[in-house]
Amino acid sequence: MMSTIVYGSELSLELRAGMKEQIDALKAAGKRVPCLAVILVGDNPASQVYVRGKEKACASIGMESHTFHMDADVSQEELEEMIQKCNDNPKIDGILIQLPLPKGLDSQKAVLCVDPDKDVDGLHPMNIGRLYTGNPGFVPCTPLGCMELLKKMNCDPAGKMAVVVGRSNLVGAPVARLLQNANATVTICHSKTPDLPHVCAQADILIAAIGRPKMIDHTYIKEGAYVVDVGINRQEDGKLCGDVDFDDVVEHTAAITPVPKGVGPMTICMLLSNTLKSYEAREAGNE
Repeated sequence: MMSTIVYGSELSLELRAGMKEQIDALKAAGKRVPCLAVILVGDNPASQVYVRGKEKACASIGMESHTFHMDADVSQEELEEMIQKCNDNPKIDGILIQLPLPKGLDSQKAVLCVDPDKDVDGLHPMNIGRLYTGNPGFVPCTPLGCMELLKKMNCDPAGKMAVVVGRSNLVGAPVARLLQNANATVTICHSKTPDLPHVCAQADILIAAIGRPKMIDHTYIKEGAYVVDVGINRQEDGKLCGDVDFDDVVEHTAAITPVPKGVGPMTICMLLSNTLKSYEAREAGNE
């Protein structure tokens, strides 16, 4: 069958173009533009790369960003003071703490300090509660990106069987909840699920977020399924691959995302979208 390959890299450019138009209009009207604050602690090279990517993404749509770079030996108290400063700053709409934090710092405590209305990462328990009770709030960026990709695939989850492989608080659990909120019937699988290929092969929608390279082959796939591959794994040859064996699976799907250029670019795009959403809510409250 003919499968559609849906590139997050292309979809993210489309969505960013729309956001840029909105911000250009704000500038033309002489209004304040949205602003994202990123708190980076220490010198983790991967974290620095991620933060630079976020700064570039903000700049590409005309959004302001401020990176607050703190030394690795900063105390928990100093980190929390910095978060509070960002909470109190009326010109900051979104706050992102770049994780993981260096040893000795408590990331859960740090996240709890973020104002839930500026928590554009969707990690504060208040926002997790809003998601699970169907109330408006911020949703973690990767699961939100998965839902946008399904939309691009013209896949309406309502009435469909969805299987999520992986149950992490960052991806698996929230994407399962989003699918339930969109009226799919959802099964969450993990390392203790018996006969995983059989369970996955019932899925009209399969979300792979287990962190095992190329684990999911065609035996896991129902003909004509919609497959979103969240996994990013580095192979021995240095190339990236997903949790899905793309070449083995692609011909059996209605639509599928590749790795790279799939879910990854959507995560930063949704961060921008959440920050813009926060800005709009805050400006509406100030009117």
